[in-house]
Amino acid sequence: MQPMDQRELMTLQHYLKEYGQQAEIFVSQLDMLENGRMEAMAAIEALEGMMATEDGVVLLQIGGGASVRAKILEPEKVMLAIGAEVIVERPNKDAVEFLKERIMEMEASQKKVAETLDRLRSQMNEINKRLETGYQQSMAAGQD
Repeated sequence: MQPMDQRELMTLQHYLKEYGQQAEIFVSQLDMLENGRMEAMAAIEALEGMMATEDGVVLLQIGGGASVRAKILEPEKVMLAIGAEVIVERPNKDAVEFLKERIMEMEASQKKVAETLDRLRSQMNEINKRLETGYQQSMAAGQD
């Protein structure tokens, strides 16, 4: 086996750095998808809870850890963001179904991103092995 030259080692280091940056992006995407999924699940729970209350009073979080009791005047009507800054009014039941479908889409996207991340990490491991071999060969050649 012929030892790697410095240029090849530098190229492998560059690829490893690039793949590391791509991996960070994919991890960030996974985090965003998980946050979106958790938000949708919380929204479903709130919508279903809203329909279960007899008096229509719910606890409404207003931010900063503060909440107020609020009376929902029309618990059957939900304003739903469907994308591209478009908001539509839907019946509560339809809004819940829409959110469940959105969760399924996010879970499918999470699976694809995770698979891509796994492939990328596998490639990074291969590059690491090649770099380690190259460094060992360089050290051995330097001792000869």
